[in-house]
Amino acid sequence: MEHNLNQIQFKKPIFPVNGELNEYLTQQARNLAAPVAYADLMRYQHLVPKLAKDGSPTHWNSVLYTESEMEELNTQLVDLYQLLIADGVHLDYLRVDSIDFCAYGNSQPFRIKILNQINDNYDYYYIKKADASRVYGLELEHYLSPNKINYLYYEQTLVEEHIIGIPGDDFMERWETQGHIHNAVRLAKEFVKFNERCFVQLLGDMRAYNWVVVVNQDFDQMQYRIRCIDFDQQSYEGRHRMYLPQFYKENLPYVLLTQNNMSIATAGQYVNEEQALLRKRYAFSEHLIKQLLGIMKRDQISKPEYVKMLGRELTKFHSNPQFAQLTTMGDLLEENIKVRLKL
Repeated sequence: MEHNLNQIQFKKPIFPVNGELNEYLTQQARNLAAPVAYADLMRYQHLVPKLAKDGSPTHWNSVLYTESEMEELNTQLVDLYQLLIADGVHLDYLRVDSIDFCAYGNSQPFRIKILNQINDNYDYYYIKKADASRVYGLELEHYLSPNKINYLYYEQTLVEEHIIGIPGDDFMERWETQGHIHNAVRLAKEFVKFNERCFVQLLGDMRAYNWVVVVNQDFDQMQYRIRCIDFDQQSYEGRHRMYLPQFYKENLPYVLLTQNNMSIATAGQYVNEEQALLRKRYAFSEHLIKQLLGIMKRDQISKPEYVKMLGRELTKFHSNPQFAQLTTMGDLLEENIKVRLKL
């Protein structure tokens, strides 16, 4: 895999969810009336910086509310959690343990920690500013990746289930500290397949801290799955390399791991395997994917100059002049899926 120090230079604007996309989400049971919205959580009194276990700063802050505000939010946030993961039935033994806020990034999420008071088990979920780019990314991930995505939308608010895994940069630090990694070939294989999924979906900004590594024990061996956790850069950037995780400097250790553990021919074999799986997933959800792409083709989720740039670059990459004639990111994504998967 080739490596390049291409970087995202500007923060992506938020694109509102339009009427067509809102109707689609209603049809898919994603659009449900929520007891609390993003704006409600912004009525906090104070923010207290959160530190990592080693005392280093993080991007997160503990959020403090007045006593009366917190009492009301506790009920609403528990009910919202139940709406996300179950049928919305209120459970008295659940309570909000903490609320954190991150001003870093496009969606500026609130992280809600829900505690089960019976067994002290806890779970997280997130409340974010709704962004059409992110919604398209979540839906495409749900249909085209091996991972199912659980989220809700309500009046420009996104509510997302926590995706379990070790952030890619943290995982990298652990293996560098230990000096080795179990079944390096399997992790390298998964990175190749992840790289291909992102490119087919035109999902950008997959730097190591925007995805997680899920580790599973399989008899006496380790299996790995890489999962995206950030979908803000869905079909936005103009450079085609921004949709290939292999070109981000933050992913260089994974690129080197791949280069050291497999040949170009073997990597090509795994790319073909992933394309075959993507074709099957596409066929299974073809009607819904076409409906989503139809809405996306009529939506503006990038700058016109980025659309033209990406069209030129994909024309060169695929040796296909059709891309240069397309006028929206939805058009480019639809054509990229067809050409890359040979549909």
